Amino acid sequence: MKKNVLYGGGGEYNFIFFFFLKLCREKIYQILYKKIFKFNIADKILDIGTSPVNNKYQNYLIHKYPYKKKITCVSDLKLNEIKKKYPKIKTLQCDGRKIPLKNQSFDIVMSNATIEHVGNYNNQKKFVKEAMRLSKRLVFIATPNRYFPIDFHTLIPLIHWFPKKIHRFILKKIGLDFFSKEKNLNLLSNNELKKICSSLQIKNYEINKIRVLGFCTNLVLSIKKS
Repeated sequence: MKKNVLYGGGGEYNFIFFFFLKLCREKIYQILYKKIFKFNIADKILDIGTSPVNNKYQNYLIHKYPYKKKITCVSDLKLNEIKKKYPKIKTLQCDGRKIPLKNQSFDIVMSNATIEHVGNYNNQKKFVKEAMRLSKRLVFIATPNRYFPIDFHTLIPLIHWFPKKIHRFILKKIGLDFFSKEKNLNLLSNNELKKICSSLQIKNYEINKIRVLGFCTNLVLSIKKS
């Protein structure tokens, strides 16, 4: 599943990039967590793919959602920093495609910037299916838009618009071996999210587009279970 990926190669010293990232994630929070969640204290929430890094750019739900004891965080990495800062949050270290919890254990299952790191198309389907299995009512899965001009992970413009095999070949040639592997980065488009939903026979869904300066930066798959 998602590893501890350092975005953009420049770490937190890349001020412009991280400001942009914060803006995008704030928009996701405003659209989904405020308008749809409405801070319902009764809802149990599962966050799949929680970042182990405790900073202001990551884990927007955890930082802002007021009912910490209602949140369970899943990651394939240890969440020591998160647990230390928010002791009321439950944590579980496991693969997000196979979570050892009972069906419909949560009202809301959400994930941000993780599905593009779980591997090939079949693994991405497994990821969505697992989120559906664990949710009673709602599933939200946010991911960077493949057709935004700059890839958030490498900060290289446009080459991710090539067919995926060519994109990976270029990344490998320029020394970005980690991101050249499908198991570490497999960006999604609006149509690819639709294809996953169609394959899983999910009908009651919508895809929200997060826009900054007119460009679609992120896609948010919102699924309502009947």
